[in-house]
Amino acid sequence: MGTYKGKGYQRVLDQAALENAQLLFKHKRAKARTEGIAEPAVLPAVLSCRFGLSPGQRHFFGRTMAVLGVAGLLLPNLFLFVLSFLFLALFAAFVSWRFVILLCGLWVSERQENALPQLDENELPIYSVMVAVYDEAPMMRQLAKALSQLNWPAEKLDIILLLEVDDEGTLQAALKAGFPAGSRLITVPDGQPRTKPRALNYGLELARGEFVCIYDAEDRPHPDQLRQSYEVFKHNDARLACVQAPLIGTGASASWIAAHWCLEYAVHFQLVLPGLSALKAPIPLGGTSNHFRVTRLRDAGGWDAWNVTEDADLGLRFARLGWDIKMIRQGTYETAPTTFGIWCRQRSRWIKGFIQTWLVLMSYPATVIRQVGLPKFVYMQLTLGSAILAPIVYGPFAIFVCACLVISDLSVGYTGWSLMTAGYFITLIGDIGAPSVPLHARLRAALTRPLYWPLHSIPAVLALYELVVRPHYWAKTPHEASEEDPTECSTGLSVSD
Repeated sequence: MGTYKGKGYQRVLDQAALENAQLLFKHKRAKARTEGIAEPAVLPAVLSCRFGLSPGQRHFFGRTMAVLGVAGLLLPNLFLFVLSFLFLALFAAFVSWRFVILLCGLWVSERQENALPQLDENELPIYSVMVAVYDEAPMMRQLAKALSQLNWPAEKLDIILLLEVDDEGTLQAALKAGFPAGSRLITVPDGQPRTKPRALNYGLELARGEFVCIYDAEDRPHPDQLRQSYEVFKHNDARLACVQAPLIGTGASASWIAAHWCLEYAVHFQLVLPGLSALKAPIPLGGTSNHFRVTRLRDAGGWDAWNVTEDADLGLRFARLGWDIKMIRQGTYETAPTTFGIWCRQRSRWIKGFIQTWLVLMSYPATVIRQVGLPKFVYMQLTLGSAILAPIVYGPFAIFVCACLVISDLSVGYTGWSLMTAGYFITLIGDIGAPSVPLHARLRAALTRPLYWPLHSIPAVLALYELVVRPHYWAKTPHEASEEDPTECSTGLSVSD
């Protein structure tokens, strides 16, 4: 088949939009050519983490560190008192926000419909499915099988696999894996940064569908997920930009780490995100199983290729544009990491990406407030703040609590113990209420949360280090197929460079 070359969608942030508290993008399609794919247009600097801290942020953080240093030297007692007060106040805010979200999530989960939509096959639009893969040869058969089971007319299913130019192993495995007829394999030209969102931006240029879904190589989506997503789009207006399907962890019995990971996924995707949706709060998207209205995704500028949690960044950008995100029930299965090393690398990337997303958000905070309103701005701060600060302080605070137990002169205080107890019991509410995790694995994880939380400080420190020395480095999570199928299949892939 032919390939494409052109300038792609030129997305330009209208400078007047900042003053008017609106994000307006202009885009135009370049004429299709036949010699390759040009570099997609990148987001404006104000919406991307490409250049790190803005000049204003460097100035602010420099001044803040100087003031804190002087205050710590001249007024150490007052400094520690204020620091302790702020820590407890933030902790109380995070715990309270979590409680509200979980209650809303439990309320929504009881009312979610699981009925399969009855759709007219002739009226179904073309639906694109994009999967960016790198060094995933062992996963190709499983992925091909999962995509072959999607309940959507074959002639209206546009499957696009996106590979890097040097990934010969995955290329050969994909050609033998048995993908549905008409699937396309696109080799992304070499360039920087070499990240999943950059590859997805290439795929977005070539997507033929009215809607597009993003999966990862290890994903096993419910066959009817596209139908349920389309049903939601069909009954909502154009403000609905994205539908997020829940990710469901499997393999909880494999290890202690896996049990915690699966329970976290169950709480996050089946309680927290539905709770945020019910509150009409901004939603940081998950990195896979999100379904987009293609026109909205292109108007928003696609993904930030330099952000390692491009999903969360895009979800908050949708909120700034005034667009909605909804949840559906039909999920996608992913296998949990079983070792601390794999878990740590994945978690460090998430924390680093959340920091990048927060820094982009805070480049022009007054503008964001005007765009989304003060309540939603506060929701953003609480959601991202807890995801960033909690992992950083878990470890040091656990050490301090242990010291208080053995040193009589140290004390957490009544307020500290009360907040810790409240935080643990609120966590138990989510752990008990979240579905899809076996009972024995759920109990093992829920009862050992206080031992699991301090471990987060290790990937948090790694994330802070990488944010300085290699901010756009993508710590890839290795995957293993959940089942083996040694039978070679014919391929439905068409290949382009």
